[in-house]
Amino acid sequence: MNQTNTTTKPVQKFAIIGAGMAGIACARTLMQAGHRVTVFEKSRGTSGRMSTRTSAFGTFDHGAQYFTVRDARFEQALATTPNICKPWSANAVRVLDAMGRVLEAARHSEDKHWVATPGMNALVKAWAQPLVQTDSIHFESKVFKIERDTLQPSLWQLHSEEPEGAQSVFSGFDQVLLAIPSDQAIDLLRNSNINMEKAAALNKVQVAPCWTLMVAFPNAAQPGLITLGPQWNAARSVHHRVAWLARESSKPGRGHIERWTVQASAAWSQEHLEDAPERAQAKLLKAFSEITGIRATPAHAEVHRWRYAKTLQPLGATHMLSKKQGIGLCGDWCLGHRVEDAFISGLELALDAL
Repeated sequence: MNQTNTTTKPVQKFAIIGAGMAGIACARTLMQAGHRVTVFEKSRGTSGRMSTRTSAFGTFDHGAQYFTVRDARFEQALATTPNICKPWSANAVRVLDAMGRVLEAARHSEDKHWVATPGMNALVKAWAQPLVQTDSIHFESKVFKIERDTLQPSLWQLHSEEPEGAQSVFSGFDQVLLAIPSDQAIDLLRNSNINMEKAAALNKVQVAPCWTLMVAFPNAAQPGLITLGPQWNAARSVHHRVAWLARESSKPGRGHIERWTVQASAAWSQEHLEDAPERAQAKLLKAFSEITGIRATPAHAEVHRWRYAKTLQPLGATHMLSKKQGIGLCGDWCLGHRVEDAFISGLELALDAL
């Protein structure tokens, strides 16, 4: 064995909580650096808000609708999966007034819009494959407590709720990195009696919820009917209920059946956060018809509530890390709400933790 390299750091064991873009970007960076990584994800799969919902009529990107590429490191990472990401023109994103009329002066965007294919979840899933193949991701595993390892007090152990009410303890971690929404991070640290350095900054972060409506109109695909409703494929709206609309079938790699994803405004979502899904769906369907002029009853309609969706007040730093404690935090909320923000946050935390 070559002993000449005296600067090589010992292999560390990392626990990463959350398998969205930030968590996977962090995990893959640490794994590529030769460290041992275990990811804990409370849901059944990766991707977080880069999610794709499957229906009998096709898929819906019911979380992040697209992403931009501004950072060279993000561009370099995307180049590792060249066949997954495609540009989406969306006929230039429109901006609508409350009546659904196009404000022509504000219709063009400087950033190119990109989507993953065949759904937005494909990118994070691809990047997570090395972790999946080595059984380094525990799905349906909700970490509810972090504490010092019983046998090795200098290390950490995690308590997790598993399927069917079971609980597990995972031990021996040098560092624990949280890639979850800021409010969830605050709760987990509080439940664990961990007073993280500069934790007061977390309380200033504000993240708004979002109700998302998904509708499908299979009859619009009949011969002789090219499209249903407006002749644009994506729009921002100042309607008090709706902030964004997108024709899913206009995105590359999707099916041809007419499908729309409608995302509610932050203010309306906050006001109606605890509404029953049926009530939120009815109100958003009404707003959708008002904006688009589509009065037909959809063959498929459902809603999803994102409790943490759009960052209103970010942390103002790429991440948080207490090297002394071995506790770190990352997420899009550190910088903003873009997919790219999540990537940069996870990457920077990993590089700082090395």
